[in-house]
This record gives sequence, C-alpha cells and structure tokens, in this order.
Amino acid sequence: MNLHHLLTQREADGEPIRVGLVGAGRYGTMYLAQANNIPGIHVVAIADINVKRAEGAFELVGWPKDQIAPDIATALRDRSTAIVANADELFDVDIDIIVEATGNPIVGVRHALRAIETKKHIIMVTVEADALAGPALAKRAEAAGVVYSMAYGDQPALIMELVDWARTSGFDVVCAGKGAKFLEHYHEMNPDNVWENWEFSKELTDSGQLNPNMHTSFRDGTKAAIEMAAVANGAGLVPSDTGLTFTPGDVEEIASICRPAEVGGALAHEGTVDVMSSVNRDGTWIPHNTQEGVFVVVKATNAYVSGCFNEYPWHPDPTGQYAALYRPYHYVGLELNVSIANAVLRGIPTGSPIGFFGDVVATAKKDLKAGEFLDGEGGYTVWGQLVSAKHSVATGALPVALAHHVELRNDVTKGGIVRWEDVIMDDSLAQALELRRETEALALALALEENLAARS
Repeated sequence: MNLHHLLTQREADGEPIRVGLVGAGRYGTMYLAQANNIPGIHVVAIADINVKRAEGAFELVGWPKDQIAPDIATALRDRSTAIVANADELFDVDIDIIVEATGNPIVGVRHALRAIETKKHIIMVTVEADALAGPALAKRAEAAGVVYSMAYGDQPALIMELVDWARTSGFDVVCAGKGAKFLEHYHEMNPDNVWENWEFSKELTDSGQLNPNMHTSFRDGTKAAIEMAAVANGAGLVPSDTGLTFTPGDVEEIASICRPAEVGGALAHEGTVDVMSSVNRDGTWIPHNTQEGVFVVVKATNAYVSGCFNEYPWHPDPTGQYAALYRPYHYVGLELNVSIANAVLRGIPTGSPIGFFGDVVATAKKDLKAGEFLDGEGGYTVWGQLVSAKHSVATGALPVALAHHVELRNDVTKGGIVRWEDVIMDDSLAQALELRRETEALALALALEENLAARS
C-alpha cells in the first residue's frame, strides 16, 4: 500500500513514468481527467486515428493548452503531451508503458505485440483482445521481461483483486463474478432495437453520442462473457459449458446463488465464474442489486470459519459454508493508474492470464445462411457465449472476436455455435490467428497434463 509514495519519489527524482495512450474513447478520456493530478506520471502522447476526437478529449477534461506538444519528441523533452494519428509512433520512442484502449481486438493484439517487441509494458484495456489471445500475449510478454496486465478500474482486474484476497487469506475460490442487467431475450438484441432495452432518454439515443453496437454487446451477454473469460484465464477458473447463468439476486444473496447447484445454488461446479442479473425475469429491478459491482464467493475451510461466517453480518448461504466479499462500484478509467504504477514500479500486473481456461464463442442470434457475412460483437448475427476453453477447442468453436466481416460457408441455426469450419477466414487476420493458435495450444497442453495425471 505504498504506490503513491513510490510515485511521489519518482516525481522528486525527475523520472516520471512515461505513458503512451492508444484510444481517446471513454476509458482513455477518464484517465486523462486524472493524469495531471498524479505525481510521477507523464502522459507523453495519445494516439487516435480520429485526431479530432483526441483533441475533444483534452478539451473535455480541461487539459492545459500550453501542455499540448506538436510532436512526441517535443513532448518527451518538455514533459508535455502530443496527439498523433498513428499509434506506431509510440513504439519506437522512450516510453515506459502502453495503454491499449482502442476496443478493437485485432488492433489490440497488434499493438500489444509491438509493445512487447519494443520492451514496453502493456495495459490491455481492450478486454476483447485479451479474451481472444491474452494467454499467448502474456507468455510472450513474460519472455520479453515486460508486464502484460488487465486494466484496473474495469471489472476483470477488480475481480482479480478479490480473488487474490481470497487465496492469500487461505480460501478456495468457489465463484468470481459481477452484476449486470440481463433478460433472456437479450441474446437476440441488435442495434435496431437496442435502445428498447436501456434506460436512456430518447433525446440522448437520437443525439448520436451513443454507439448502438457497443451498447448491444453490453446487454446481449457478449461483453459479460468476454470479461468473465478474462477472469477465468487470469484466475485459473473453469466456466460452465452452458454459459453464464445471469441468475437474478441482490447483494445479500450472492453466496446463496453463486454456489453449486447440488447445494441449492446456480453453479455447475465450484471454481468457476458467473454473472448475476440486477433485474428479475419479469424485468423489475431488484433492490440492492449487484449491477455495478464485483464479487468473490469463498467456502469455509473448517467448522470454526463457518461459525465466523454466521457470527458476522456477512450474509452467508443457508448452510453457513459459503460467504461473499463484494465491491459495489468500479470507477473505470479513473482508477487506471493503479495498473500503470504496479506494472512500472513493482513489475507486476493487476491481473494477467495464467492459462487458457475460458473462451467466448460466436453464437447465432438467428438462423444464418451460407454466404452471409457475420458482423461480430454487438451486431445482428452473433452474440458471445462463455464456455470452457477445453470445450471450445474440442468442438472447433469460432471466437466471437474473429466473427467480424467473415463469410459463412455453412448454415448455422439460431442458438448454434459457429465453428471454424463454418467460415471463410480473411488473410488479413494472419497475425491475430497466429496468436490465437498459440492460445489454443495452451488448452491442448493442459488437457494432455490432465489426461496424464488421471492415468498415473
């Protein structure tokens, strides 16, 4: 608990952490809003193909105009900040850490590889890229001696913090998860009807400020699956092959819901991930719901601990064997510097894949015909379902991150999982495909180890 002290020391020594930010969207803008208030931090440059958007981000957060440099060289010399259109400019200069916040999984993989090749730490805000190939990227980063990390402020990293608390305290993790609004018909949602399922005013949805595809992904189950895949791979937890349950419940019911079905819960097994719905199946909001929060459920290690669960107001399950720790909010990009400081000052990630345990596979929203083109996350054709990596690899399932602008060679019925054999892959995806194959090889290696252990 000394990160601020270490940052203050870096400031006093005149050696601030030099940060390169890729992407001037919501997350990047939120970080900029804090960055000038943090000692020991120098945002050298922000890269965005939409330079006007980046300029707007600086204006929105009140960034001093005299601190905006004409180029990166000037920014490094004067401790100012440049805006560039091409992220490649960040990789061959003296920057300590790259924050990848484009939201594009293919671009995210490319930027992570360039950061690793040029010996820069990488904070992967683009969790879509992490779900696609994070395990392979983490291995490459480790070999290069740099940190590959989840982004603190987003829910996966905050869940990983709770997982670490549980295991450091001597508990086994029964379930790690989060809350989200979900109804069963959301899997069929598309950009045409997305606003029917949000609480925004018509004035706002008509303004053009909101991205309908992004908000479709937030509600159709895809984004939740992607985030929980990142947690599964970071914590070594195994998802159910039937997907997330989205069981409705409030904060006092976390331990009762997120326990195995054999004892009255919703889980297929212990040591997994799940998401709770903040609304009942009829759409009514649940008071004291888990909407913005994250949690971990642990199991009593002995009778004495079970007694402690019941003696304190921790809302254990009815058996007294399961209890939860819950954090109600996540502050998104406002909290990002916790990851930056940990990576550069301590050389550790705020969550990073340790293997390939969970995958997000493309699942048909409607009957799809050969010759149609898939339109990826938040579109009209597919949503992302969380399954175990073992199941995904064994069945040849197509990751949802690669289901964008690819042509179907076979029909896929509604609710069916799209497989590699069902699509014609684009040669332009070669780099992402290479990393994906490395990631899948980790699941195959784990399955081989399990088979050998079972025989011995």
